[in-house]
This record gives sequence, C-alpha cells and structure tokens, in this order.
Amino acid sequence: MIFSFLEVDQTAKSGAEAAKALDDITNGDIDKIGKFVEKLSEWAVGMGGKILVCILIYIIGRFIISIIKKVVNKLLTARDVDASVASFIKSFVSVILYLLLIVAIVSKLGIETTSIAALLASFGVAIGMALSGNMQNFAGGLIMLFLKPFKVDDYIECQGVQGTVQGMQIFHTILKTPENKVIYVPNGALSSGTITNYTKQDIRRLDWVFGVEYGQDFAKAEKVIMQVINGDERIKKDPAPYVAIDSLADSSVNILVRVWAANEDWWDVHFDMNKKVYEAFNKEGIEFPFPQITVHKAED
Repeated sequence: MIFSFLEVDQTAKSGAEAAKALDDITNGDIDKIGKFVEKLSEWAVGMGGKILVCILIYIIGRFIISIIKKVVNKLLTARDVDASVASFIKSFVSVILYLLLIVAIVSKLGIETTSIAALLASFGVAIGMALSGNMQNFAGGLIMLFLKPFKVDDYIECQGVQGTVQGMQIFHTILKTPENKVIYVPNGALSSGTITNYTKQDIRRLDWVFGVEYGQDFAKAEKVIMQVINGDERIKKDPAPYVAIDSLADSSVNILVRVWAANEDWWDVHFDMNKKVYEAFNKEGIEFPFPQITVHKAED
C-alpha cells in the first residue's frame, strides 16, 4: 500500500515536471516567434518605405530624363548638327541617363554599389564575351560618325538590303524600305561591309535596253528615242544622252540608252521613259521582238 502511494506520488511529480518543461518550451517558442514577427514587420515597413521612395525616384527620374533629352535635342538642332550624328548622340545620352537612374534606385534599396562593381568585375570576362557583338556595333557607329559614308534621308544599299536612312542609334542604323518596312542594320557589320550610297551625288545615270526586231531601221529608232529624251525636261543635257546598239541578241537588236537625271527624279524618269518609248515605237511602227525559233525540216 505504501509502495503504491509512493508510486502515484512519483508519477504526479513526473507529470508536473513534464508539464512545466512543456510550458517553458512553448513560451520560449512563442517569444521567438513573436520576436521574428516583430522583426519581419519592422523589415517590411522599412522595405515598403524604400520601395515607395524608389518608385518616387523612378517617376521623378523619368521626368528629369525627358527634360534633359529635350534640352539635348534643342541644342543639337540649334547647332545644326548632322541628323545621323544627332540621332547617335541622343541614343547614347538616353542609355547613360537610364543607367544612372538604375544605379540610384539600386543604391536606395540598400545594395552597395561597390558590391555591384565587384560582382560585375568578377563576371567581366563573361559579360565581355556576351557584349562583344554590341561593343563592335558601338565602335562601328563611332567609325561611321567620323567617316560619314551616309546621312539621314540618304538611300543606301548594305548587307543585302536597301532603304532610306531614318537614323543611327548606338548599336543599329535604321532603314526604311520602299515597301515601308523598317530594317535595323547592326553598325558593326555596316562599318566593315560595302555601302552603296545612291543619293551621295546630285545626279544619277539611268540605263535602258530596248529591243527591236531584226530588219528595223536603227536610225529611225534612234531618232524616236532622242525625241522622247528631248521632250523630258528632267533629263540632263550635260552629260549628253547616249544611244547605241548594245548587242545583237538571238531574237532582237538591243538598243542601249543612257541619260542623267537628278536623284529626286530618278524613279519617275525611269518609269516614264519605258512608257513613252513603248507608245512612240507603236506609233511609228517600230516592232518589238518576240522569241523566235527557226525549224528546218529535213528532206526525205
């Protein structure tokens, strides 16, 4: 009986100690969780304030950048800077200003700019390899700014495409094709490749080859062509127009015609000449050739 009483008493003490230990553990965990939640709340409040400040910096920065870009544009316009150079400078200034804005925002978030610099330095080789093409394009843009093989509104051919130059950015030159397509040509490839500038000179030569049937009077055809040429005031008299037999083809006598016209009239003169010569030849009875094959029948 005494043994049983002692056993119950010992069990009660063990239960009380276990309950006390559990209570201590629970209270300790609650205190830790409370402190964690408190620190998390403080961090969230502080970070929320920083994020709001960063948003404010971004809005104000965008506004300031737009003002600076307008001032730069006015200065370039006032100094009558070449359009292609102005386009390059504006693109370069825009990139620099946005980079500074990003650095300001990152700094406000509490990230040390020195740490960013060290990180960029550690990955310098990888970044350099990734940006090698863009650096080549940037260098190519600088080369073209100094050499000036073309300017804005020039019609050029390069890298297998043709178009009117719309502007030069730090990495690309923008062309607009006659079909109203916009093409971005990398400056690196552009500076190291062949460029044909169709509007560099004030006048350009136009060439046609008109075919007539064998047996037609060349002197008559030449006279008709010269009448068409002399009737078009857009065609230059100096250099003088040139008309000659170009070749004796399989089914036609090909007459070569060369004239000169101003760049802005080139396409109109080209198409009008085709139309006028066609109408004049039909009026004068000068026959155009058709492909012909002579077949000889063998005798039995």
